Amino acid sequence: MIDRLEKEVDMLERHLQVLKMVIESEPIGIVKMSNETGYPHHKVRYSLRVLEEENLIEPSSQGAITTERTAEFVDELDEKLDEIVDKLDTMKIEEAAEIEG
Repeated sequence: MIDRLEKEVDMLERHLQVLKMVIESEPIGIVKMSNETGYPHHKVRYSLRVLEEENLIEPSSQGAITTERTAEFVDELDEKLDEIVDKLDTMKIEEAAEIEG
Protein backbone atom coordinates (compact mmCIF):
# COMPACT_ATOMS: atom_id res chain seq x y z
CA MET A 1 0.00 0.00 0.00
CA ILE A 2 2.76 2.49 0.90
CA ASP A 3 4.73 1.51 -2.21
CA ARG A 4 1.76 2.48 -4.37
CA LEU A 5 1.49 5.84 -2.61
CA GLU A 6 5.20 6.46 -3.11
CA LYS A 7 4.88 5.70 -6.85
CA GLU A 8 1.94 8.09 -7.12
CA VAL A 9 3.92 10.84 -5.39
CA ASP A 10 6.87 10.23 -7.73
CA MET A 11 4.57 10.46 -10.74
CA LEU A 12 2.96 13.66 -9.43
CA GLU A 13 6.43 15.11 -8.90
CA ARG A 14 7.27 14.33 -12.55
CA HIS A 15 4.01 15.86 -13.81
CA LEU A 16 4.67 19.03 -11.82
CA GLN A 17 8.27 19.22 -13.04
CA VAL A 18 7.07 18.92 -16.64
CA LEU A 19 4.41 21.59 -16.00
CA LYS A 20 7.04 23.89 -14.49
CA MET A 21 9.20 23.47 -17.60
CA VAL A 22 6.28 24.35 -19.85
CA ILE A 23 5.53 27.45 -17.76
CA GLU A 24 9.16 28.58 -17.81
CA SER A 25 10.05 27.70 -21.42
CA GLU A 26 6.88 27.56 -23.49
CA PRO A 27 6.64 26.41 -26.16
CA ILE A 28 8.74 23.36 -25.34
CA GLY A 29 8.92 19.92 -26.88
CA ILE A 30 9.30 16.39 -25.55
CA VAL A 31 12.92 15.95 -26.62
CA LYS A 32 14.12 19.09 -24.83
CA MET A 33 12.16 18.21 -21.69
CA SER A 34 13.51 14.67 -21.71
CA ASN A 35 17.09 15.88 -22.16
CA GLU A 36 16.79 18.46 -19.37
CA THR A 37 14.98 16.25 -16.83
CA GLY A 38 16.58 12.90 -17.62
CA TYR A 39 13.13 11.30 -17.89
CA PRO A 40 12.62 8.98 -20.87
CA HIS A 41 10.55 10.36 -23.75
CA HIS A 42 7.60 8.07 -22.99
CA LYS A 43 7.35 9.32 -19.39
CA VAL A 44 7.47 12.96 -20.51
CA ARG A 45 4.83 12.19 -23.15
CA TYR A 46 2.61 10.58 -20.51
CA SER A 47 2.98 13.58 -18.18
CA LEU A 48 2.13 15.93 -21.04
CA ARG A 49 -0.97 13.86 -21.81
CA VAL A 50 -2.10 13.99 -18.17
CA LEU A 51 -1.51 17.75 -18.01
CA GLU A 52 -3.39 18.22 -21.27
CA GLU A 53 -6.34 16.15 -19.97
CA GLU A 54 -6.40 18.46 -16.92
CA ASN A 55 -6.47 21.45 -19.32
CA LEU A 56 -3.22 22.78 -17.84
CA ILE A 57 -1.31 22.71 -21.13
CA GLU A 58 -2.13 22.37 -24.80
CA PRO A 59 -0.11 21.30 -27.83
CA SER A 60 1.12 23.76 -30.42
CA SER A 61 3.22 23.30 -33.53
CA GLN A 62 6.31 24.43 -31.57
CA GLY A 63 5.60 22.37 -28.44
CA ALA A 64 3.53 22.44 -25.27
CA ILE A 65 2.11 25.75 -24.04
CA THR A 66 0.13 26.79 -20.97
CA THR A 67 -3.63 27.45 -20.93
CA GLU A 68 -5.85 29.97 -19.14
CA ARG A 69 -6.32 27.40 -16.33
CA THR A 70 -2.58 27.02 -15.59
CA ALA A 71 -2.16 30.13 -13.44
CA GLU A 72 -5.23 29.29 -11.33
CA PHE A 73 -3.92 25.74 -10.77
CA VAL A 74 -0.49 27.00 -9.73
CA ASP A 75 -2.07 29.50 -7.32
CA GLU A 76 -4.04 26.69 -5.63
CA LEU A 77 -1.28 24.07 -5.70
CA ASP A 78 0.65 25.01 -2.55
CA GLU A 79 -2.53 25.14 -0.48
CA LYS A 80 -3.65 21.71 -1.74
CA LEU A 81 -0.23 20.19 -1.08
CA ASP A 82 -0.22 21.68 2.43
CA GLU A 83 -3.60 20.04 3.08
CA ILE A 84 -2.24 16.67 1.96
CA VAL A 85 0.88 17.05 4.12
CA ASP A 86 -1.33 17.92 7.11
CA LYS A 87 -3.39 14.77 6.51
CA LEU A 88 -0.24 12.66 6.32
CA ASP A 89 1.14 14.25 9.49
CA THR A 90 -2.12 13.51 11.29
CA MET A 91 -1.96 9.91 10.15
CA LYS A 92 1.58 9.66 11.48
CA ILE A 93 0.60 11.06 14.88
CA GLU A 94 -2.43 8.75 15.14
CA GLU A 95 -0.25 5.79 14.25
CA ALA A 96 2.26 6.66 16.98
CA ALA A 97 -0.55 7.08 19.56
CA GLU A 98 -1.97 3.65 18.69
CA ILE A 99 1.40 1.96 19.09
CA GLU A 100 2.08 3.64 22.45
CA GLY A 101 -1.44 2.95 23.79
